[in-house]
Amino acid sequence: MQSRWNDTEAETFAVEARARGEPAELGLRVYSSRLIGQDPDLVLHGGGNTSVKIPSPEGMLIHVKGSGWDLGDIEAPGLPAMHLAPLLETRDVPQMSDEEMVALLRAHLLDPAAPTPSVEALLHAYMPQAFVDHTHATAILALADQADMEPVVAELFGGRVGWVPYVMPGYALSHACREAFARDPSVEGLWLEQHGLFTFAETARESYERMIGFVTMAEEHLAARGVPLPGPEANDGTAPERLAADLRAALAARGALGADPALDFRSSPSIRSYLGRPDLPELARRGTATPDHVIRLKLFPMLLEPTAGPAEIEAALDAFEAEYRAYFDRNAPNASEAKIMLDPLPRVVLVPGLGGWGVGANGKAARIAGDLLEQTSRVVNAAEAYRRFTPISEGDLFDMEYWSLEQAKLRKA
Repeated sequence: MQSRWNDTEAETFAVEARARGEPAELGLRVYSSRLIGQDPDLVLHGGGNTSVKIPSPEGMLIHVKGSGWDLGDIEAPGLPAMHLAPLLETRDVPQMSDEEMVALLRAHLLDPAAPTPSVEALLHAYMPQAFVDHTHATAILALADQADMEPVVAELFGGRVGWVPYVMPGYALSHACREAFARDPSVEGLWLEQHGLFTFAETARESYERMIGFVTMAEEHLAARGVPLPGPEANDGTAPERLAADLRAALAARGALGADPALDFRSSPSIRSYLGRPDLPELARRGTATPDHVIRLKLFPMLLEPTAGPAEIEAALDAFEAEYRAYFDRNAPNASEAKIMLDPLPRVVLVPGLGGWGVGANGKAARIAGDLLEQTSRVVNAAEAYRRFTPISEGDLFDMEYWSLEQAKLRKA
């Protein structure tokens, strides 16, 4: 992976920020955030987050990526500012609910109308460096989704990256990362088991280039062990029209995705290799490449034979719904609050030998699912070639899919 940093471009962002009355550091934060967001092998569709700490007459401020913004085209309003000092006071608070955490973040926004900062905002606050970057890089996921990787990570990065066992994003993860950094304040990044990678530094360029450097080291580690990891692959297949029409009609009849659900067909060498695995039915049900993806993809895809007709599609949807309800019924009783079941329709449909569809209520949602399918195929292929694709457990994925803040929106609706 190559650094795309350009001093001339960076200075342009800094100058434009000053012209708007903003600190140059905020302009540089926008610039390096876009460098990250525009590389699909670092983040996809709103994934990842970034921050910068900037002194002001009111005290130290922290700008953190806000909800609803994509790093690829982020602007300064997408990095809402908060007072840092009251966020740091939570270092001595062992527990806080998601709702309490979000209320705290919003209470300390400079602009009450700004978007809600990332659920990982406190994690960014706890790191003492000015710039903090978080990605779900493809090469990192191929290694992060493995069992017993702590000694490998220590050797691979020579102690420059700290180890954080899996913890659900939010308040608990912020404290787990704070504790990991406290154990060795010399580290330049944090490896989040089965999740992703953080880097940090005093300048935008150094934090970004540390990310690029560590991802490159992961790529080289895979290559040295004969593990192929191609870059993003364009769709090179054509959707079977009859199967697509029958699938769309069957989904529409079920109503949960609206009267005109969208399908986004994908086929590529990596997707076809993934679909050709003899253990595909089991492999595809192990989970998602990073926890955040379960919100877009659900826990598992639906499989269809290329020759499936309307009756077979209906049977596959019935089976998917039954399996999804069983997954909900297994895990909902373990939650700390009553859960409202989401719609039991697939977001990815795989057709061995052909390709797969991203499924959504609209074209954007379907394209996002399609992009994540493409990355997942490359991650899983590499993870299986390395050792074994081992994402987080079903229970942990349920906790992500049924995150309390998203459930609160459903209850309110």
